[in-house]
Amino acid sequence: MRTGYLMCPVFFILFVTVVQAQSLRVEPMNWWVGMRNQQLQLLVYGEGIGSATPVISYPGVKLEKVNKADSPDYLFLDLRISPATKPGKFDIIFKRQGTTVGTYSYPLAARSKDRSGVKGFSSSDVIYLITPDRFANGDPSNDVVAGMREQKLNRANDYGRHGGDIRGIINNLDYIASMGFTAIWPTPLLENDMPEASYHGYAITDYYKVDPRFGTLDDYKELADKARQKGLKLVFDGVVNHTGSHYWWMQNLPFKNWINYADSIRITNHRRTVNQDLYAAAADKESMVRGWFVSSMPDLNQENPFLSTYLIQNSIWWVETLGIAGIRQDTYPYSQKKFLERWSCQLMNEYPAFSIVGEEWSTNPLIAAYWQKGKPNNTGYTGCLKSTMDFPLQSALVQALTEPESWDKGLVKLYEALANDFVYANPKDLLIFGDNHDMDRVFTSLKKNPELIQMAMTYLLTIRGIPQVYYGTEIAMENSAKPGDHGLIRSDFPGGWKEDTMNGFTGAGLTADQLTLQAYLRKLLNWRKNNPVIHTGNILHFSPLNGIYVYFRYNGTQTIMVVLNKNAGASKVDTGRFAEITKDKKSARDVIRGDQYILSNGLSIPGRTAMVFELK
Repeated sequence: MRTGYLMCPVFFILFVTVVQAQSLRVEPMNWWVGMRNQQLQLLVYGEGIGSATPVISYPGVKLEKVNKADSPDYLFLDLRISPATKPGKFDIIFKRQGTTVGTYSYPLAARSKDRSGVKGFSSSDVIYLITPDRFANGDPSNDVVAGMREQKLNRANDYGRHGGDIRGIINNLDYIASMGFTAIWPTPLLENDMPEASYHGYAITDYYKVDPRFGTLDDYKELADKARQKGLKLVFDGVVNHTGSHYWWMQNLPFKNWINYADSIRITNHRRTVNQDLYAAAADKESMVRGWFVSSMPDLNQENPFLSTYLIQNSIWWVETLGIAGIRQDTYPYSQKKFLERWSCQLMNEYPAFSIVGEEWSTNPLIAAYWQKGKPNNTGYTGCLKSTMDFPLQSALVQALTEPESWDKGLVKLYEALANDFVYANPKDLLIFGDNHDMDRVFTSLKKNPELIQMAMTYLLTIRGIPQVYYGTEIAMENSAKPGDHGLIRSDFPGGWKEDTMNGFTGAGLTADQLTLQAYLRKLLNWRKNNPVIHTGNILHFSPLNGIYVYFRYNGTQTIMVVLNKNAGASKVDTGRFAEITKDKKSARDVIRGDQYILSNGLSIPGRTAMVFELK
């Protein structure tokens, strides 16, 4: 860590060289005309740049303020870009004592026609979550990149790099689309230049650079474009709470308060409830929000206005650059509340149809609901977050299918979880899931029972919310050998490497149970895609009875009946119990198998089976 800011005795000569060579770091590297927000703040970094006076002369661009930092190597330039500004390049002329010492040419681009109206994801979508390093290796030439701190590739090491990349995702977009998914969410693809365990992407060391082991910015753009062509939206995984300890600015921070506890690392207490707790101690709040996530991830101080603007502009830059449909924001409640309000609202003001989902890992629905836009809160928090991750429902799902049935255990956990929807501003916008990259795979949690996982996925794909499916769930990937082990949870997708003998993309080498599950989900996902009643229809559910849970999705034109039979053997369902919604219905068609049933005769449901019926 740099502790002082001493001027170089040959400053003038070095400064001239730096600026004339265009070797200054300016971020964002470019911007666009026609943005709703006319303000732009440039971070300028270079040795001794703080003593220079910048001058800009370009029609429509006004340099409103020059801000110096604690370090003499930074300037922050406040610009206003009028709506009439034309695309092009403008010169930032740096002067010292009245003499021009260099020029930086800054590009202003025209916006793509679709960016201002970029559409987010919704309950009509199903998101496929991918850990890129573990999905498919499409370009072995970038497996190891000279100059980076981690120089090994070892698929046998659960915490090492395995070689998956952007090209691997691009090569398998047809598979993802054919399964019936409509969006993809790769975990962060930005540079993680850390000494070890950098494969996951959450220790970012450059917010504006794609990790070269994943590919290039052009590859990322190609992924976004080709995904759109195949009807797949792209979700960006954002991390604004912390960075990796080898971020480029760590040796020379712009401001002394750029990160929290810069001189004495303190780890967060992870007590996320302090955000809502009326009685929380100030010390606990301080530890939660300012503490580092782990010792290798410095906590960013978003109370610094320059840092908060930097992070907001970076998010907007990626939306404009890629045309992404949404952002999943990591470790949401760890950031400062006022920053989260500003970040979420500026994004949504720029892109009114955009989507943001925040990770709040709490099984208490009151805690999860707190962050969603439209939720009244007595703490004064009023953000613009569209969605939160529904960890309460995930927990209830696992309990419901693994607990023995009784008055207060088993399927009633799903019934009661759904009954809690009154605490949410918009339940249909919640992100629902059986697992993700941070928890045991759902097949493991369900004790590797192929019947139970089919039931779980049926529920997630027919209930309210935006379903997310973790890669490999469709072929029952699991981590029972090491429960809780993140490296194993993020195992390689079979067939993603040329040497693999098993191939989940083609089905080669899969077991009968895996093929059955994959085919079932393909059928259900593609059916769901074309049935709006599942996306936005009403819900009516009946309390579980004798190991059977029944609920309905309905609108003005369709009625769907879903039955979960947890019993080991077949069970007869008396449809007369549901007369308030079925009274004018005569028949039921099994949407998976196509079989037709007379509704008044009741329905026989095989043991440990979920069935979806269209009622007529």
